[in-house]
Amino acid sequence: MKKFFLLFALMLSPMLAMANAGGACGDLHECEKAPIDLHNKESLQNGAKVFISYCLGCHSAKYLRYERMAQDLEIDPQLVSEYMMFTTDKIGDGMDTKVDKKAQAKWFGNAPPDLSLETRFRSPDWVYSYLLNFYPDDKRPWGVNNRVFKDVAMPHVLDSLEQDLGPEDYKVAVGDLVNFMTYMAEPIRTERERLGVWVLLFLAIMFVPVYLLNKEYWKDVK
Repeated sequence: MKKFFLLFALMLSPMLAMANAGGACGDLHECEKAPIDLHNKESLQNGAKVFISYCLGCHSAKYLRYERMAQDLEIDPQLVSEYMMFTTDKIGDGMDTKVDKKAQAKWFGNAPPDLSLETRFRSPDWVYSYLLNFYPDDKRPWGVNNRVFKDVAMPHVLDSLEQDLGPEDYKVAVGDLVNFMTYMAEPIRTERERLGVWVLLFLAIMFVPVYLLNKEYWKDVK
């Protein structure tokens, strides 16, 4: 019985860890809550557009293939090939940048990291808060600083988008971007969660005969 409950606890621990992800964000007391909804295809599609337009020029996402993105986000592969693929001519390739890493390190101090797993490493709330908290700082090389990641080398690449959309719509766009990055970090997540419900239901049903069988085996043991 102890082994059964230990197994059950191990299955729940990743979900609990994700639920508690976030916490303090630099100068902020607590990270802002990212609007994550991996079933919202419209949000994910807009997030993919923002990511490819503003992030993929410097950052890579090499663990996600364009073809997989098109399939999961219900985007016509022809549209992906025509309007979203700037770093390769094969839809089966990963979303990798072609910018030289040594040149990037010279420009920024360090080469921009691959973002495939960024929301798993930092948490969606951290990334969301980070993108919303750039502010002007004349002392920094790019004229901006960040309340979450002080003295970060990255410029405010979404500044033009923020100016075009205004504060409220910009926040929605950033939410869509982080939503897409959360999908990107684990494309199988929605399917895993769907199957997980059935697995837990199966374990709950099996618990009854296992408990009764265990009780029957040990009833004569003093």
